[in-house]
Amino acid sequence: MPVTTNVALGVGGGIAAYKAAELARALMERGFFVQVVMTRSAEEFVRPLTFAALTGRKVITNLFSATSAEDTLSSAIEHIRVAQENQILVIAPATADLLAKLAHGLADDFLTTTYLAFTGAVVLAPAMNTNMWNHPATQENLRILRSRGHVIVEPDEGILACGMVGPGRLAEPEAIAQIVATVALGAANKATAKHDLDGETVLITAGPTQEPLDPVRYLTNRSSGKMGYALAEAAAERGARVILVSGPVTLAAPARVELIPVRTAAEMRQAVMDHLEPATMVIKAAAVADYHRANPPQQKVKKTAARLSLELDPTPDILAEVGRKKGDRLLVGFAAETQNLVEEARRKMQSKNCDMVVANLVSQQGVGFESDENEVTLVLRTGETIPVERASKISIAHRIFDEMMKLRLALHSAQ
Repeated sequence: MPVTTNVALGVGGGIAAYKAAELARALMERGFFVQVVMTRSAEEFVRPLTFAALTGRKVITNLFSATSAEDTLSSAIEHIRVAQENQILVIAPATADLLAKLAHGLADDFLTTTYLAFTGAVVLAPAMNTNMWNHPATQENLRILRSRGHVIVEPDEGILACGMVGPGRLAEPEAIAQIVATVALGAANKATAKHDLDGETVLITAGPTQEPLDPVRYLTNRSSGKMGYALAEAAAERGARVILVSGPVTLAAPARVELIPVRTAAEMRQAVMDHLEPATMVIKAAAVADYHRANPPQQKVKKTAARLSLELDPTPDILAEVGRKKGDRLLVGFAAETQNLVEEARRKMQSKNCDMVVANLVSQQGVGFESDENEVTLVLRTGETIPVERASKISIAHRIFDEMMKLRLALHSAQ
């Protein structure tokens, strides 16, 4: 992380605002310069003087804070200056009201106008009552914000100030600060992005598949598609032509990426085979359903008191089929395991003819499925096993491509 990274810390109006002081300290300990921006409601919980004492900088509380006529112009455009001078915008706590305003572009104070003018990375740490967090409006606003590439630090579960028990408590300041640090590292990597994939065509699969049981029900899994989409973003940044075959997700495709939406494993297999010929690298990050109902009924199956049994057939093994047709392509598979991580990854690499398998323990809390972070082990055909510590998925995506390029060189040298 560059020591000159500037962070604008927005503090929303909620009981968790006091934790933002700890967050400011944690960010400064990691080398960030912190500019605090408080909403009017936040001042009801914590005084600006607290943040000024911690950061040594003036705390911004008003959109128009001029004290004299000559200060009026500079005050009116100060939110533009803050947006330009800071590389990361962190909002903690991000209240339900703030999330709604950000999602829909409403700007009526310094923090929300700064957001609209901001072009850097955005990290949002929500905190609110459990029912407010679970409300469809809040979840839709979160979906919109995630689609813009913003990092959402999921709230913790526990006893809330209102007495309820459930999700909604602001994540611990140290955890938020660590995520900001990984975001800063990813931004630094992007700013100095290598174009070592110029001339490559990277075919990536992402997300889950949905296998119909009848017209209204289907089999699926917990994959969010975030890792596959991060790989697509990283490949595009590094100069590749990217073809992204994606199951149903709520993510927006990265810029300069050719998106091919599919639903079932059979559709994903067809899309992969249709686009395999130009691909020089294939990364199978999708969590393809292992079984499907071969002939689902055309009408909804009605619920009865009788026990229901289903006959399920295996879905196409897309990775194995690509492995048989691999040629000179680099082939990377993913393994989501609950035990014997490296052993299972090696077995998969050999049986599917992969050059690398990216393995992760799905039983770990806070990483993998549905998370913005991951922690993986790279198992390579050369015999190497490379642990990759917990980091943002975009950082891990770049690390995977770093190792793929080294692997290509090693394999060519061995021929």
